[in-house]
Amino acid sequence: MPTGMWWFIGAAWGQLLLVAALLRTRSKESDGPRPDDVPPPQALALLRGGRRAAVTVALVALHQRGAVAAGRKHTIRANGGPGRTRDPVQLGVHGALHRAFALSDLTVRPEARRALDALRRELRGAGLLRPPARLWAVRALLGCVPLTVAVGAYATGASGAGLAGALAAGAPPVLLAAAVLLRLPPVTRAARRLLTGLRERYPLPEHRREVTDGGLVQLYVALYGDPALALFLPHFSRDGGLLDRPGEMDRNRPPQERGPVPDDRPG
Repeated sequence: MPTGMWWFIGAAWGQLLLVAALLRTRSKESDGPRPDDVPPPQALALLRGGRRAAVTVALVALHQRGAVAAGRKHTIRANGGPGRTRDPVQLGVHGALHRAFALSDLTVRPEARRALDALRRELRGAGLLRPPARLWAVRALLGCVPLTVAVGAYATGASGAGLAGALAAGAPPVLLAAAVLLRLPPVTRAARRLLTGLRERYPLPEHRREVTDGGLVQLYVALYGDPALALFLPHFSRDGGLLDRPGEMDRNRPPQERGPVPDDRPG
């Protein structure tokens, strides 16, 4: 392997070190929210599953007040006013329902999108989401790692056994960059610790009758997604098209509760 190739391999590792520095959480992020500052269910859902999950939890809260209902062909429609709520995401989602929408369409409606963007800014300020500029910088640096190795092999004129040696020496930083890029989360370690801690504190119950508090139902949906929807709101989730994987409807209900889907409509 040409001696000059080591400079390029060193540069590739240097790019990875810079990535590690960019991904290091600030002191505010490392501490995370205090116990009395746990984000609302819509925020927790956004941290777990993005915009779709946050809108789903908002719809669950609106459905519990009778403000929305399942429409035709797996859509959601307004069913009256939003009720007594000041939650911006719930108000934005309800305000977007000028007509029935599928969940995927509802998440990109301007009213819902503005509310979700504001929520994302709050979570970034709380140290739970990474700034977009930092994520783009990290992705650019990770993409430069294999390019640096390839340029090094070309610039040093490596060929034959020398080329094989150069590629073998450059493989570790390239593979590491690919692994980080594929697993790069938009949430911080503080957010992951928060979600893990809440799941340990609130394990998903086996029976829907164990939970009578509507706020807890929203929390379970925020933390677990489809399994909680299938357990607590099977009718609304199925007819409204809220499930990411419709098969979760039966797989996540205890065997003794399978059969006719219970009616979870308000009132």
